[in-house]
Amino acid sequence: MPDDEAPAMIEMSGVHKWFGDFHVLKGVDLTVSRQERIVICGPSGSGKSTLIRCINRLEEHQRGRIVVDNIELTSNVRNIEKVRAEVGMVFQLFNLFPHLTILENLTLGPIWVRKMPKKEAEETAMHFLSKVHISEQARKYPGQLSGGQQQRVAIARSLCMSPKVMLFDEPTSALDPEMIKEVLDVMIELADEGMTMIVVTHEMNFARRVAHRVLFMDGGVIVETNTPEEFFAAPRHERTRQFLSQIIH
Repeated sequence: MPDDEAPAMIEMSGVHKWFGDFHVLKGVDLTVSRQERIVICGPSGSGKSTLIRCINRLEEHQRGRIVVDNIELTSNVRNIEKVRAEVGMVFQLFNLFPHLTILENLTLGPIWVRKMPKKEAEETAMHFLSKVHISEQARKYPGQLSGGQQQRVAIARSLCMSPKVMLFDEPTSALDPEMIKEVLDVMIELADEGMTMIVVTHEMNFARRVAHRVLFMDGGVIVETNTPEEFFAAPRHERTRQFLSQIIH
């Protein structure tokens, strides 16, 4: 269960973001407790991915405040590096280095960023490859793995940095249907261990099973937020009902 007594893991207040003339985030307020699991859904272009990319400064917000684990994200490079060291991110595409083995992909961050000795980094990498059920693939190259396996490697790579928060940006959208379950199963295991997670996805069964809260975004604002039970059974806003009718059959 989320730790509501401890200071919030993430606080966003009045966050605005523009891409040129396009106002993509319009005054977003969001507080995420430690160990809380949030699923964000919404139509394409609603601002979901931009919102989570602002949390580790992959996108720069122009107005408002974002505080991650008591560190405010500003143009201060040191603060940005501190936050990125604590926030893991898994993308739609796996972003693995094709010329490095799976083991080398996983040890790069711990060795260069955490200054971890190579032997310890390799032990850590093997631990997390085992956790995502592909330790036998350690010596292979990304191109030798299926899409589902590569995404599990990407999750393991983030875990090697011992993040306090994991952000997932539509992690199954580039996968074939039969590979989606293997990635979601790994994410469910992570959730069961108490990882703070924000997941942008249209996998509503995953939201039902894992989320403490489901957020629906449209037009750069959070239209609705509720427990999965209430969100799916009795959505309050017509726009939410319309969206759910299109994706739940």
